Amino acid sequence: MRIGIVVDSTCDLPVGYLHEHQVEILPIAVRIGDELQVDYRNEADTLAYLRSHIAERGASAETIPFSVEQIRDLFLQKLVVDYDHVFCITVTSTRSPIFDHATQASYAILNEYRPIRSAAGHNTPFALRVVDTRNLFSAQGILPVEAVRLRTGGEGPGRIRGRLEHLALHTYGYLVPRDLYYIRNRARHKGDRSVSLFSAALGTALDIKPVLCCVRGETGPVAKIRGFDPAVRALFEFAARRVEAGLLTPTLCLCYGGELDEMRAMPGYEALRSACADQGVEVFETVMSLTGMVNVGTGAVCVGFASEAHAFG
Repeated sequence: MRIGIVVDSTCDLPVGYLHEHQVEILPIAVRIGDELQVDYRNEADTLAYLRSHIAERGASAETIPFSVEQIRDLFLQKLVVDYDHVFCITVTSTRSPIFDHATQASYAILNEYRPIRSAAGHNTPFALRVVDTRNLFSAQGILPVEAVRLRTGGEGPGRIRGRLEHLALHTYGYLVPRDLYYIRNRARHKGDRSVSLFSAALGTALDIKPVLCCVRGETGPVAKIRGFDPAVRALFEFAARRVEAGLLTPTLCLCYGGELDEMRAMPGYEALRSACADQGVEVFETVMSLTGMVNVGTGAVCVGFASEAHAFG
């Protein structure tokens, strides 16, 4: 059986990995002023756009995910012929309409695929499963990496589906933002009043950086640390301890809102990589997606992994 895997472009995995394993991308467009950039996870394009636009006007940007019709067309024009069963793995539905769009599109796809497959010489059924990762950014990468691993190992759709749904409940994403004012302004632009001007001003004045955690679609602070570098060190050291305690998959994903060499020079990075090497955990690192940087600002660091329940510390 030919099993396909689809992710949206906020999934922070290296584009080389996605291409190597034929993981399809649902792009997201970003409009800043009169400029429109479609994010296909090209790191050079993302960094160029970052330098010219995001730092100045990103807080007021508009992100435009694939519509129901665009997802339907992608499947009917290509994927229902190329594959027999497709897993569409999306960013958390609590922060984006992509899961809902893909779910709505699936009804039309499953109603309309038969003559298209038949014309291509495929008379077997086509199946599609939309999976909500319940997470963001680099933490989204845990599920598609596991799907690729299971597919490569010859597992069928039932086994893959059950594994992905289990991991979605146990995947953790941790993020340290660099600029609280940016997050506050971005939140206000989207109508989210959860980050007040006072808290942003106080945090900036005292150089307090929150460590944010996303799990099961819910996001909130789990620590507040003075200084960006100390906060990143605390995050990396914590991640290393989780790796040493044992993860649910041999995978850890990192992303950074800027040049990767900057992240690699941060305190705690080398120790985290060493812990992963010792435990046989594969590390994936990439520039944060354009959509991610629009939403949390430049210079943010994010770590994702699957683990049993735990507390930050």
